[in-house]
Amino acid sequence: MDNTALIDELLHKHTLSHDQWVQLLATVTPSDQQYAADVARRLIIQQFGKQIFFRGIVEFTNYCRNDCFYCGIRHGNRQVERYRLTKAEILACCEDGYQNGFRTFVLQGGEDPYFTADVFTDIIQTIRARYPDCAITLSIGEQPSAAYQQYFDAGADRFLLRHETVTPALYQRWHPAYQRIEHRLACLETLKEIGFQTGCGFMVGGPYQTFDNLADDMVYITQFKPAMIGIGPYVPHSQTPFRDFPAGSENLTLFILSLCRILFPKILLPATTALGTVQGDGRQLGVLAGCNVVMPNLSPLRFRKQYLLYDNKAGINDDAATGVRKLSDQMTAIGYTVVKSRGDYRP
Repeated sequence: MDNTALIDELLHKHTLSHDQWVQLLATVTPSDQQYAADVARRLIIQQFGKQIFFRGIVEFTNYCRNDCFYCGIRHGNRQVERYRLTKAEILACCEDGYQNGFRTFVLQGGEDPYFTADVFTDIIQTIRARYPDCAITLSIGEQPSAAYQQYFDAGADRFLLRHETVTPALYQRWHPAYQRIEHRLACLETLKEIGFQTGCGFMVGGPYQTFDNLADDMVYITQFKPAMIGIGPYVPHSQTPFRDFPAGSENLTLFILSLCRILFPKILLPATTALGTVQGDGRQLGVLAGCNVVMPNLSPLRFRKQYLLYDNKAGINDDAATGVRKLSDQMTAIGYTVVKSRGDYRP
């Protein structure tokens, strides 16, 4: 079966075998990529029209207990200048975002022990009380099940926990021994059971990654059925053990995004900052490949350069209003409109 036929099979059956995923990813041609993008774009317009949802990211801490070998804020990086936002600073970011039309706040940070379940619950409850018409998304890593439940009960709606790679051997090449993929996947199951709109996701083109590994990820997300998927190319950071590895392929990332849209027509699919970092118009290309979410940064400008998971991160010099204007203009240029909406996942 040729790749066009495989894409058609994915469109109609919403599943492929592991071997079929390997074939599709390993032998993709420019015409295959264009065909998948055309199908994905048709699906997204059917489901959402030409509407793009904005999510405002608040990067509230760059302290992290983990030591992921690809990450610029890893615990072992002694060169990074650490910071934590206060509750008042977090709320100020949300207010700035709200005034600029955002109706989803994404609280993102390293796994910082300072933010205990009770401390973070208080922040969530305050945001929920002040902005009842907004969604609250958390991206704060692996936590105890009781903490997840507490956050959900406090008013958080969504949780993004990228699994990065589902292949155990590759996961261990990317992380120290105490970080286990089994625990991360268990966290994802717990989040879904609690009732979060749960997102997973993975890197494309990371060190030592193979097409077989990427096929593992596609099989996993097919079975997990997430509400959102965060996918971006690997981008190296100069202060990590993986500094000398090349960035992941933008074209392969775009192709995988199109395949995810075809696999899950109603999914929330961000055109990630990493995609915009690898290429200046990467987020526009992501939308044209089937994405329906863009995530501008609401964090205070003075801290942006301390929250670098990878080098040359896009958007670190734009305040909320400027970031919205630039990304809105980018979306308008390709015929799409930014909407002031929570943009919830509706299976």
